[in-house]
Amino acid sequence: MLVFSFYCSRKNTAPDGPNPVTTFRVVILYTNDEHGWMEATDTHGGAAGMMGLWRQNEGYTEDGHFLILGGGDMWTGPAISTWFRGESMIDVLNAMGYGGAAIGNHEFDFQVTGLNERREQADFPFLSANIRLRSTGEIPDFAVPYTVINVNGVRVGMIGLSAMNTPSTVFPDYVADLEFTDYETALRETVPRAREAGAELLVVVGHICGSEMAALTTPAAELGITLIGGGHCHETINEVVNGVTIIEAGAYFKNYIRVNIMFNTETDTVESIEHTIHVNRGGTPDPEIAAIVSTWRDLTDAQLSGEIGYVEREIERTSAAMFNMIADSWLWAFPQADISISNAGGVRQSIPGGAITSASIVGVLPFENIILQLELTGERLIGCLDDSLFVGGMTTVGGYFLADGTPIANDTVYTVLITDFLYSSYSGFAAADPEPYVTDVNWRQPVIDWIISLNTSPENPLDLYLDTVER
Repeated sequence: MLVFSFYCSRKNTAPDGPNPVTTFRVVILYTNDEHGWMEATDTHGGAAGMMGLWRQNEGYTEDGHFLILGGGDMWTGPAISTWFRGESMIDVLNAMGYGGAAIGNHEFDFQVTGLNERREQADFPFLSANIRLRSTGEIPDFAVPYTVINVNGVRVGMIGLSAMNTPSTVFPDYVADLEFTDYETALRETVPRAREAGAELLVVVGHICGSEMAALTTPAAELGITLIGGGHCHETINEVVNGVTIIEAGAYFKNYIRVNIMFNTETDTVESIEHTIHVNRGGTPDPEIAAIVSTWRDLTDAQLSGEIGYVEREIERTSAAMFNMIADSWLWAFPQADISISNAGGVRQSIPGGAITSASIVGVLPFENIILQLELTGERLIGCLDDSLFVGGMTTVGGYFLADGTPIANDTVYTVLITDFLYSSYSGFAAADPEPYVTDVNWRQPVIDWIISLNTSPENPLDLYLDTVER
């Protein structure tokens, strides 16, 4: 159940620091929630730019005093990652030299089977000490609770944590056999084992938010944990709470955090710790990483680069235009339906102005959700709605009305389209219609088909067909 590795011998080369006999330097480079954003953007350098900064500004070398860690949610995002179920992203992270990464909720987006495929591909462990099998209480094979590695003469123990709310942030069926247990309990169970395996310097690699990290600092200090790395909430955190350093680098490879630790192996104490956050901008792209990204870009283009339309102005991720386009395309594809409903959190990025490709829509709707057709009374329908959802065929502004202005009647039955994710996650839908019709149509396909049907171009842009009115 417990998988770990460590090297007992110290390096013979003289370490950095004021005392060459007992004081050793460990530099941790930390990212989280990369979500497949390996390519450079107009404002950030992507994976190649990040590695360039590490080499230029941090003096990174593969055999030096560096440890690269990730806080989870490695792959679901742009088509270059999502379309290949994360294979491309693990290829990049392997080449960048990651030493470990927490298991995030989106590591389950392609089910445990997909997670295992990526785990077998990775040259680094997927860390989590608080995932248990419901049937046995044991840690599943895909999760490494801790690992111990030698970094410049210091045996560093890395302990993983996964978000306790994972079952509510992924397709519930994918993690139905798993429990995500209390963080503190997991640490109290795992730290002694890491110590027994030789760990001297303890760090937590977690897919947990800032408030959760802060709450853990008291027991972490008691257990001798120096650093807690986080993720999940896409926050930028770089502070000390109760004597424990807590960090989180935002998301999408936009930043990294450098933690410089001077560790005395004779006294088993941290002599000093410095931690700074850096924007991923201005680095000379690392040629090896750039070549890997380029290869995956070519593969993405070969499968998804065909133009399906043209839009003059950006369609922003959380705009009424985006939500209405998605919801209305479903009703266009299923004209027998009255209403369509989806969740805003499933829409993951904007559509930039210019040519629209299939890859654009995969990036917007990266999850493999299927459209279901339900029969709901108006009363049940209204009871299922909340602010996290968007709708087509109706409005919730000033009351509940169909698109033609007819009030939604409590006792009238309406044909409603939702995703299988919503059906499994929102109990009201399953209670209202326990036997929905499964269309077997991926939720992004009507969007693609509708855009193609309009035959848009610079002379006839998609902008002309978008509804920008809030519903």
